Amino acid sequence: MNQSAKGRGTSEARSRLLDTATRIFYAEGIHSVGVDRIVAEAQVTRATLYRHFTGKEDLVLAYLERVDRDLRAQAEAAQAGEQAPADKIRAVCRTISAGIQSPGFRGCAFLNAAAEYPDADHPVHRAVLSHRQWFQDTITGLLAETGDPAAEPAGRHLVMLRDGAMTSGCLADPALVSETFLRGVEGLLRALSA
Repeated sequence: MNQSAKGRGTSEARSRLLDTATRIFYAEGIHSVGVDRIVAEAQVTRATLYRHFTGKEDLVLAYLERVDRDLRAQAEAAQAGEQAPADKIRAVCRTISAGIQSPGFRGCAFLNAAAEYPDADHPVHRAVLSHRQWFQDTITGLLAETGDPAAEPAGRHLVMLRDGAMTSGCLADPALVSETFLRGVEGLLRALSA
């Protein structure tokens, strides 16, 4: 958890700042957006920004925390009502597919952030790795529930399929990318059950 979230309630100004940063960082990139623009579009003062966040990096971390929290909730909701582990995997992957086909899709927020923060010791890069580890663990855990001893390599394979789909989804026809991704997931699940 970043420092800004510790012990502070959510104020309207903080919410506006985070909403604005989330929208702009995702649409245009993190480094290309300055604090002045975020402050102006959120309609707050610089002092308000610094009251809620220690600086731009803290705001970036809050943005990634929000996206992480939203994606975890989305994955949980997708699995609800599904009994078989393979069906849970399919459900999670359908949500990924739906995201790829959503208006304004610009790839994975975490892959995009990693490209802008390549230093493995940087807090933003570490936040990216933390999210990816959660996703890897979630998928590998579901694959392990299928009883296949190759759950770990299959999990890495599925994460790579997802990464490719998230990257391709903003470069090519999102419907075709989604179809190809889901077909790849089915192929992986069939190979595991063979």
